Amino acid sequence: MTVSTGLASGPFWGAVFVLAASVLWGTTGTAATFAPAVSPLAIGAVAMGVGGLLQALYAAHPISAQWPLLVKRWPLVSLGALAVAVYPLAFYTSMHLAGVAVGTVVSIGSAPVAAAVIERLVDQKPLTRRWMVGALIAVGGAVLLSFAGHRPDGGGAGPAAESWARAAGIALGLVAGTTYALYSWAAHRIMGGGVSSRAAMGTVFGVGGVLLMPVLFLTGRPLLETWTNFTVGAYMALVPMFAGYVLFGWGLARVRASTATGLSLVETVVAAALAVLVVGERLPAAGWIGAATVLAGLFFLVPRASPQGQQKLNRRGLRGLPATAAAAERMLVQREVSPQNHQEQTRDSYADDLAAETGDEEHKAEQARG
Repeated sequence: MTVSTGLASGPFWGAVFVLAASVLWGTTGTAATFAPAVSPLAIGAVAMGVGGLLQALYAAHPISAQWPLLVKRWPLVSLGALAVAVYPLAFYTSMHLAGVAVGTVVSIGSAPVAAAVIERLVDQKPLTRRWMVGALIAVGGAVLLSFAGHRPDGGGAGPAAESWARAAGIALGLVAGTTYALYSWAAHRIMGGGVSSRAAMGTVFGVGGVLLMPVLFLTGRPLLETWTNFTVGAYMALVPMFAGYVLFGWGLARVRASTATGLSLVETVVAAALAVLVVGERLPAAGWIGAATVLAGLFFLVPRASPQGQQKLNRRGLRGLPATAAAAERMLVQREVSPQNHQEQTRDSYADDLAAETGDEEHKAEQARG
């Protein structure tokens, strides 16, 4: 669906794609518990490594067509690919040490803050009051969920060992959150230079997958020892990583990285619920309150869909929007070098960014003059 025929190209639907991806990601921690003999390093390598290579295969044609643009952005591609390689190793080890819910909450909960800092320092993008309120509520709920005493049933480790494992898991969760924000930001910037979401995600995740292959080679033998282990590995690569990141790429083409990482906090709620219902972990009342608070924060983080305003913006395109010098430059590059179909798919994303950068009042004034 193109911009002119509906809202599927707008920021609202970008949020829907990110939320759908987050639901799939929320199943990964629980799925990993069905293969206890497989190390978290192997789980991370097979999930993101094989999933990344599938992304590259899926995007082979657009990657080939847009290769010159990708080569010009090799620093961003390299940074994103390195973050892709580090993220699953830190994420799954965090869940292994601190528990499924805590590891997920810390990893995903820290990502919106990291993404906002990156956008503010590097891109000099302002943060809207609506986003800050939503992020504050959602991250606060994630923190409450994390520190509500969530722990597995049973276990023979002593208090000192449990404390050390939890601390190490939280530290690795912060590493995972930072790298998640980095590759989300890098992919969004690559798309902002005129590269389609499919080509950008395929390149970043494909190179990241190649970087993870040595880790899979060294740690992945248990994946082939039983059908259960093999099935878990195949599920992780195909469903949450391949299908999930295809959806996430569509979302990133339509919303800012800070918005996408904020919306992905729903993964923590899915992970916590599955950890309780399937794995048998305990979650006290405060944890459920935290989960509900995360969902409440999503109300502010999901961009508003206004059919009338969207249709007006679609008719006017980007020509009538005031722009800063940096935004105008991105707009010019988009018009000159990007394929027509990608221009139609991402026009609303750039309009959203431009409106955020120049302020609502300027935009209203321009509309009045038009």
